[in-house]
Amino acid sequence: MPARGIHHVDLAVRDVERSLAFYLQLLGPLGLEEDSRYRSYRGTEEVVYLRYGEQFLGLRPADGGEHHYYDVGIEHVAFYVDSREEVDAAYERSLSMGARIHYPPEEDRDVEGYYELFVFDPDGIRLEIGCAPPDQPPSSPPS
Repeated sequence: MPARGIHHVDLAVRDVERSLAFYLQLLGPLGLEEDSRYRSYRGTEEVVYLRYGEQFLGLRPADGGEHHYYDVGIEHVAFYVDSREEVDAAYERSLSMGARIHYPPEEDRDVEGYYELFVFDPDGIRLEIGCAPPDQPPSSPPS
Protein backbone atom coordinates (compact mmCIF):
# COMPACT_ATOMS: atom_id res chain seq x y z
CA MET A 1 0.00 0.00 0.00
CA PRO A 2 1.49 3.40 -0.92
CA ALA A 3 1.98 6.05 1.74
CA ARG A 4 -0.72 8.72 1.99
CA GLY A 5 1.54 11.58 3.05
CA ILE A 6 2.58 13.48 6.13
CA HIS A 7 -0.53 14.45 8.06
CA HIS A 8 1.00 16.90 10.52
CA VAL A 9 4.15 18.18 12.17
CA ASP A 10 4.07 19.62 15.69
CA LEU A 11 6.42 22.41 16.73
CA ALA A 12 7.25 22.98 20.40
CA VAL A 13 7.28 26.76 20.89
CA ARG A 14 7.93 29.10 23.82
CA ASP A 15 4.63 30.97 23.52
CA VAL A 16 1.81 29.29 21.57
CA GLU A 17 -0.31 32.44 21.21
CA ARG A 18 2.66 34.49 19.97
CA SER A 19 3.55 31.80 17.44
CA LEU A 20 -0.08 31.43 16.41
CA ALA A 21 -0.32 35.17 15.71
CA PHE A 22 2.94 35.06 13.71
CA TYR A 23 1.92 32.11 11.53
CA LEU A 24 -1.58 33.47 10.90
CA GLN A 25 -0.26 36.92 9.98
CA LEU A 26 2.44 35.54 7.69
CA LEU A 27 0.61 32.64 6.10
CA GLY A 28 -3.09 33.39 6.68
CA PRO A 29 -3.36 35.32 3.41
CA LEU A 30 -2.01 32.17 1.70
CA GLY A 31 -4.68 29.90 3.16
CA LEU A 32 -3.27 28.84 6.55
CA GLU A 33 -6.01 28.86 9.16
CA GLU A 34 -6.58 27.72 12.71
CA ASP A 35 -8.31 24.35 12.60
CA SER A 36 -8.64 23.00 16.14
CA ARG A 37 -7.44 23.10 19.74
CA TYR A 38 -7.34 20.20 22.14
CA ARG A 39 -5.66 18.92 25.28
CA SER A 40 -2.64 16.83 24.38
CA TYR A 41 -2.18 13.18 25.24
CA ARG A 42 -0.06 14.40 28.18
CA GLY A 43 -3.13 16.24 29.44
CA THR A 44 -1.11 19.24 30.55
CA GLU A 45 -1.12 21.42 27.48
CA GLU A 46 -3.34 22.72 24.73
CA VAL A 47 -2.21 22.05 21.17
CA VAL A 48 -3.31 24.36 18.37
CA TYR A 49 -3.53 22.89 14.88
CA LEU A 50 -3.28 25.03 11.78
CA ARG A 51 -4.49 23.74 8.42
CA TYR A 52 -2.57 24.45 5.22
CA GLY A 53 -4.25 22.65 2.35
CA GLU A 54 -4.57 19.03 3.47
CA GLN A 55 -1.71 19.18 5.98
CA PHE A 56 -1.57 20.40 9.56
CA LEU A 57 1.00 22.27 11.61
CA GLY A 58 0.69 21.90 15.36
CA LEU A 59 1.88 24.43 17.92
CA ARG A 60 2.39 23.19 21.47
CA PRO A 61 4.18 24.63 24.49
CA ALA A 62 7.81 23.62 24.79
CA ASP A 63 9.07 22.23 28.09
CA GLY A 64 11.96 24.70 27.87
CA GLY A 65 15.15 25.28 25.94
CA GLU A 66 15.72 27.06 22.67
CA HIS A 67 15.73 26.06 19.04
CA HIS A 68 19.08 26.48 17.32
CA TYR A 69 19.12 26.53 13.55
CA TYR A 70 21.03 23.51 12.23
CA ASP A 71 21.17 21.71 15.59
CA VAL A 72 19.37 18.38 15.79
CA GLY A 73 15.70 18.93 15.02
CA ILE A 74 13.73 20.65 12.29
CA GLU A 75 16.00 22.41 9.80
CA HIS A 76 13.10 24.19 8.11
CA VAL A 77 9.44 23.87 7.17
CA ALA A 78 8.50 24.65 3.56
CA PHE A 79 5.19 26.07 2.38
CA TYR A 80 4.40 26.03 -1.33
CA VAL A 81 2.37 28.81 -2.93
CA ASP A 82 1.10 29.36 -6.46
CA SER A 83 2.99 32.45 -7.58
CA ARG A 84 6.07 34.59 -7.14
CA GLU A 85 3.76 37.45 -6.19
CA GLU A 86 2.60 35.44 -3.17
CA VAL A 87 6.23 34.87 -2.13
CA ASP A 88 6.93 38.59 -2.50
CA ALA A 89 3.82 39.49 -0.49
CA ALA A 90 4.90 37.09 2.28
CA TYR A 91 8.27 38.84 2.30
CA GLU A 92 6.59 42.22 2.71
CA ARG A 93 4.48 40.85 5.57
CA SER A 94 7.66 39.44 7.17
CA LEU A 95 9.29 42.84 7.02
CA SER A 96 6.24 44.61 8.45
CA MET A 97 6.15 42.08 11.32
CA GLY A 98 9.82 42.64 12.11
CA ALA A 99 10.64 38.98 11.41
CA ARG A 100 14.25 37.96 10.92
CA ILE A 101 14.85 37.28 7.23
CA HIS A 102 17.37 34.59 6.33
CA TYR A 103 17.17 35.05 2.54
CA PRO A 104 14.87 37.51 0.77
CA PRO A 105 12.94 36.21 -2.25
CA GLU A 106 15.23 34.95 -4.96
CA GLU A 107 15.48 32.24 -7.55
CA ASP A 108 17.06 29.08 -6.18
CA ARG A 109 20.68 28.58 -7.17
CA ASP A 110 20.13 24.90 -7.98
CA VAL A 111 16.58 24.61 -9.30
CA GLU A 112 15.83 26.81 -12.27
CA GLY A 113 12.58 28.69 -11.83
CA TYR A 114 12.13 27.84 -8.14
CA TYR A 115 11.53 31.09 -6.25
CA GLU A 116 11.81 31.17 -2.48
CA LEU A 117 11.96 33.19 0.71
CA PHE A 118 13.49 32.05 4.02
CA VAL A 119 12.39 33.67 7.28
CA PHE A 120 12.67 32.70 10.95
CA ASP A 121 9.64 32.34 13.22
CA PRO A 122 9.70 33.84 16.75
CA ASP A 123 11.54 30.78 18.11
CA GLY A 124 14.17 30.70 15.37
CA ILE A 125 12.59 27.92 13.31
CA ARG A 126 13.37 28.60 9.66
CA LEU A 127 10.44 28.75 7.25
CA GLU A 128 10.57 28.58 3.48
CA ILE A 129 7.86 30.03 1.28
CA GLY A 130 8.43 28.90 -2.28
CA CYS A 131 6.89 28.75 -5.70
CA ALA A 132 7.71 25.78 -7.93
CA PRO A 133 8.55 26.25 -11.59
CA PRO A 134 5.50 25.86 -13.84
CA ASP A 135 6.75 22.50 -15.20
CA GLN A 136 7.42 21.03 -11.72
CA PRO A 137 4.41 19.85 -9.74
CA PRO A 138 4.32 21.07 -6.12
CA SER A 139 4.42 17.45 -4.94
CA SER A 140 7.99 17.09 -6.23
CA PRO A 141 10.81 18.14 -3.92
CA PRO A 142 13.30 20.65 -5.27
CA SER A 143 16.37 18.83 -6.56
